Amino acid sequence: MRGCLRTQKKLIMLTTSDRHSVLVIEDDPNTAALVALYLERESFRVLTAGDGKTGLALAEQHRPDMVILDLMLPKMDGWEICRRLRRFSDVPVIMLTARGEEVDRVAGLTLGADDYVVKPFSPRELVARVKAVLRRSSKPATERKKTLSHADVQLDLEKRRLRVKGRSVALTPHEYALLEALMSAPGRNFTRDELLNRLYPLGEAVVIDRVVDVHIGKLRQKIEPQPAHPRYILTMRGVGYRFVDQQPHEGETPP
Repeated sequence: MRGCLRTQKKLIMLTTSDRHSVLVIEDDPNTAALVALYLERESFRVLTAGDGKTGLALAEQHRPDMVILDLMLPKMDGWEICRRLRRFSDVPVIMLTARGEEVDRVAGLTLGADDYVVKPFSPRELVARVKAVLRRSSKPATERKKTLSHADVQLDLEKRRLRVKGRSVALTPHEYALLEALMSAPGRNFTRDELLNRLYPLGEAVVIDRVVDVHIGKLRQKIEPQPAHPRYILTMRGVGYRFVDQQPHEGETPP
């Protein structure tokens, strides 16, 4: 009998720990309670915060699987929370706001939000969107890439090793972080600020964006056949850098 009880307790603990956690940052208590109610009915674990600073602190402390983020918040608005979240986490974010203009949606998605829901909204639809975003961001381990490669450049993500034309090339931690970011999204334009956040995700150092240029220059020396005329890490004038995909984009130029 005791063995059965222990087994049941283990199953309950496993079931609880396997549930996705959602942090709801919303200053209207009625809206927060309604969202929490519908999420809990679908077996999500829910944390709530009524202001921006508290929400950001809970995100750092608990590392939820999803953040539902209102834009108009006291103490720190949703734009700034999303900006700071992206310094230390890739957690999916659904923005929740009464403002539905296209410029606001584009701005939110540019900051790294995964979806955008305009008030008034259907709680059932919001839960459906939460599930959809989590499905997109939670690929099975078998589907995750273990190696990033392009032409002669291969980056082993498990062993954290780089090979160029079959030769092993040593990277510093900062060089590895930058190369992994760029190769993970070929064709995407990264701003210097975005890449700087990869180097110092918690803002623990006061640095300038030219630090990124220095590391990019060293990376090019290690992977480019002709560093002065890069084929892989391309400069986007006035923006930042991107890893080559297929066709050159307008505005690309070596530094």
